[in-house]
Amino acid sequence: MTSTGQVQWFRVAPFFLLHAACLMVFVVGWSWIAIAVAAFVYFARVFGLTAFYHRYFSHRAFKTSRAVQFMGALLGNSAAQRGPIWWAAHHRHHHRASDNPNDIHSPSQQGFIWSHMLWFMTDEGYETNHRVVKDWLKFPELRFLERFDFFAPVLLAFSMYGLGEFVRMVSPQSGTSGVQMLVWGFVVSTVALYHVTFGINSLAHTYGTRRYATGDDSRNNLWLALFTFGEGWHNNHHHFPTSARQGFLWWEIDVSYYLLVVMSWLGLVWDLKPVPNHILKRNLVDSSSQGA
Repeated sequence: MTSTGQVQWFRVAPFFLLHAACLMVFVVGWSWIAIAVAAFVYFARVFGLTAFYHRYFSHRAFKTSRAVQFMGALLGNSAAQRGPIWWAAHHRHHHRASDNPNDIHSPSQQGFIWSHMLWFMTDEGYETNHRVVKDWLKFPELRFLERFDFFAPVLLAFSMYGLGEFVRMVSPQSGTSGVQMLVWGFVVSTVALYHVTFGINSLAHTYGTRRYATGDDSRNNLWLALFTFGEGWHNNHHHFPTSARQGFLWWEIDVSYYLLVVMSWLGLVWDLKPVPNHILKRNLVDSSSQGA
């Protein structure tokens, strides 16, 4: 088993303070506008993480322009899960070592809580292996987001406060304020986003069904797929990681893929990598899995 290292509690103090700040909902109250904005911001950043941080930067599952590449990186960065280069480096390592002793966030190796969130709080988790992401180091704008990974989250937080104050001025009867929008639109949505996306490392390697014999513990989980725009079809993904589509079958809801298709119609992305038919039928756990 690989060494799990020591959690650097001081370094990750903001992570836990953000969780504590969720209690502010009992102080600021709520409004339908604040909750609607929180939901929108949550799902927008889900798309930034799933479509760009994961499928694009980690697996190059489609192509896009440099401008859209940066906007996707900025959207993913606003989720406060560090920069796209760090994210891609760790995810590429995960696929090479999935659920074996060198996997830094495997629940079968280090335990559920460690795989869910403690792994990135160590020195090992904090570092970036630049050797596996040389393809992205040539872009100075990505290196900027990597060095100043607080930029997009702070910008989003100020934007939420400003939006709340604007709503308060134009619609005082809504009960919305800047602080309320900051708490719901940034704090609560960010913490919710943390644990849903972290669940792909922990829950999607523990609970669900297996269509393919992948050599790891990856599983398909409908509920995770709904809340992560398709990432819950994790056994599918480990079977064929470079596909832009993770819901392989028609009924496997994959919202990130649907949005990428729309973007392809608009010419914003192209060359979405499909799942070849022979891949769909290879390494099935059992014959009945083909239609499951």
